[in-house]
Amino acid sequence: MITDNKSSVLAIWLSLISNIVLTLMKVIIGLLFQSEVLLADGLHNAGDIIATVAALSAMRISKLPADEDHPYGHGKAEVLGSGFVAFVLLIAALYIGYHSTLALFHEPTSPSWIAFTAAVISTLWKYGLYVYCMRIGHSTSSKSLIATAKDHLADVYASLAAVVGIGLAFAGRAYDIHFLAYGDAAAGIIVSLLVLKLAVEMGRESFDILMEKTVDHEKLQQYTDLIEAVPQVKRIDRIRAREHGHYILVDCRISIPGELTVQEGHDITRIIKKSIMDRHKDVDEVLIHLNPWYDE
Repeated sequence: MITDNKSSVLAIWLSLISNIVLTLMKVIIGLLFQSEVLLADGLHNAGDIIATVAALSAMRISKLPADEDHPYGHGKAEVLGSGFVAFVLLIAALYIGYHSTLALFHEPTSPSWIAFTAAVISTLWKYGLYVYCMRIGHSTSSKSLIATAKDHLADVYASLAAVVGIGLAFAGRAYDIHFLAYGDAAAGIIVSLLVLKLAVEMGRESFDILMEKTVDHEKLQQYTDLIEAVPQVKRIDRIRAREHGHYILVDCRISIPGELTVQEGHDITRIIKKSIMDRHKDVDEVLIHLNPWYDE
């Protein structure tokens, strides 16, 4: 049986090999047949190669056990990998937008069926990778793999736009509608905006985690309900939780009867910790501080 970590690594390797093959295919065909949107998409895939290598490295580092210098583990390495993917997408979006805009001011080239076929193949291939990586990413709570899946989705948009753009160019030539001949370049601009939006969203998520933004209210309430279900807990004085890459750290302060012994207090913390971690597999640590409670 393949472990979750091996499944994630396999997905990253498939992504890397696919990006290399698609980059070569699209850049070569884009240059030979002068397709702006296909060439831009190919260069976007070239950036994906760098991003995928970063994601693979981050994934391996994040799985290292906690040590003296990193007592909370290395989970944020995946967040850094995700942030790097967002940066690569940002550069790709600006590049695609710039060159596609320039193409609008030049005489359009004749569309190519080979370029159109390459765009169709890329769309289907990348969509399959997106579904596969997203499924594995969610099952393993891998931030870098989910980021890679979103990168594949950006490629789906880019390749689909290339299909539409080249298709419009064919229609323009067939029906003598001159402005449709610029469909290739116009599609490139649309692609750049879609990729830019995805880059901003991914970058914001990575930034929030690095700044230790709390988990969403619904998840925090679930932890609260589990703690309050323990009879000896009189009050929750504070509860916080933050993502640390592919896992979550929870810490709280609770009040229990002051007359309980140290051993009894210790047993209560173990019950709370086990309750939360049994029901939330993404929680890696629960830190509990006990305060004494006395009836007034």
